[in-house]
Amino acid sequence: MPGLAFPPGTDLLQVLWVPSDQVVSGSDAVQLRWRRSSEVRDLLLAPPEPAYVPAAYCVPVPCVLHPEPVREFPSRHHLDEDLAARLTAWDKQRAKAPYWHDLSVAPGWKAGGWPAHFTFRGPPEPDSDELRCGECGSPVDALLTMTGSEWDASTTSWIPVECGDEAEKPVGLPYRNPRDPTQVEIGRGCTLQMYHCVGTPSHPPRFVMQ
Repeated sequence: MPGLAFPPGTDLLQVLWVPSDQVVSGSDAVQLRWRRSSEVRDLLLAPPEPAYVPAAYCVPVPCVLHPEPVREFPSRHHLDEDLAARLTAWDKQRAKAPYWHDLSVAPGWKAGGWPAHFTFRGPPEPDSDELRCGECGSPVDALLTMTGSEWDASTTSWIPVECGDEAEKPVGLPYRNPRDPTQVEIGRGCTLQMYHCVGTPSHPPRFVMQ
């Protein structure tokens, strides 16, 4: 995965989760397995399916990943007050707020990068327990962002070229909806941010939903 910081001696990350609402709470329903790809011997062509799925909207439909590095800039709560005020003034002089929608924080599913904008709640305080490992108290870093769609009406500049209106449609329509290839639903249109422990990446991750 381009840009993902792997712990020393690893180059593969498996995110295992129980498809239930417990995923949002950041409990043991989610486990991170940092591995070395050269040690993976037998590949499962048909991954095992759970006998019971409490929340079908937490089960991604089969889809192919096409990782693409992009450059994004931090959201408002990661900027100092002076710079945030200057960017807000710059945005007001232009249509559609280009910084917040077109430059700051790429929407959709992603690995690493800047955490998502906070819209339904305020961001955690820098020293709050919410942004510290629940096992050892070490700082945590953004690992994965999961959301219900890859873009919305205000972030259309992030639409991949191959998904644009003028792009040639793929044969067979591999995805029901290119804007939502995974069909995963996070709350009621929310974004789920997963953070991993910087000191011991194998510790249970922390979650922030907004």
